[in-house]
Amino acid sequence: MYKVDLNSDLGESFGAYKLGMDYEIIKYVSSVNIACGWHAGDPMVMDRTVKMCAVNGVAVGAHPGYPDLVGFGRRHMNISFDEAKAYVKYQLGALMSFAASNGVKVQHLKAHGAMGNDSNKNENLAKAICEAVAEVDKSIILLSFAGGAVVRIAKEMGLRCANEVFADRAYRDDYTLVPRGEPGAMITDTDLAAKRIVRMVKEGVVETITGKVIPIDVHSVCVHGDTPAAITIVENLRGAFERENISIANLNSIIK
Repeated sequence: MYKVDLNSDLGESFGAYKLGMDYEIIKYVSSVNIACGWHAGDPMVMDRTVKMCAVNGVAVGAHPGYPDLVGFGRRHMNISFDEAKAYVKYQLGALMSFAASNGVKVQHLKAHGAMGNDSNKNENLAKAICEAVAEVDKSIILLSFAGGAVVRIAKEMGLRCANEVFADRAYRDDYTLVPRGEPGAMITDTDLAAKRIVRMVKEGVVETITGKVIPIDVHSVCVHGDTPAAITIVENLRGAFERENISIANLNSIIK
């Protein structure tokens, strides 16, 4: 029996501004990544999203990013090792307080947007993220790009880690995602998205934007909750998993 986690980025609304389809998406996933107020979200949204996870039996994950609310955390920033470490601790600590008050625990941490993309290649940033988690709670799982620096460094440090792949994004030959805005970056064909993920899980490979087939190890699949086809993609994925004998489980039941 194959087993995989299904996650989505939630809690990205801010004040009067609503983003994403949180109440719909949470019914289909096993883990969520909650914005911690720096790229999106706010204290009320964080608390509400954690409560929603608790009610639905969905695992809570921290989704820290650069201090870039205006740019939704998608702008690259040149920060020091100590800054990166402190930024991650600050945001993780905020979410941990909401989790504790709602009787749940933070299962994992996944860096958002530009911070996540930068940490895929920037070993200094990746190490800062890993050390931040290690110094706060070593049981927290580092969720990051398959083939990226965070997962590799987390393993070297003896931390729990998990490989993430994306249902609605195309890959380059070096395991990085094709940047949004470039041709073919977003996969809008929901059947194709499901077929690609099933192949990743069962065969351990993915076809890149160039047509090359590269090996990939999958623990968790991300569906972006703010894309127009998000509900259809996640419904198709679950249907495909059922047909292919792939069970959905949160990371704590997959990563030992």
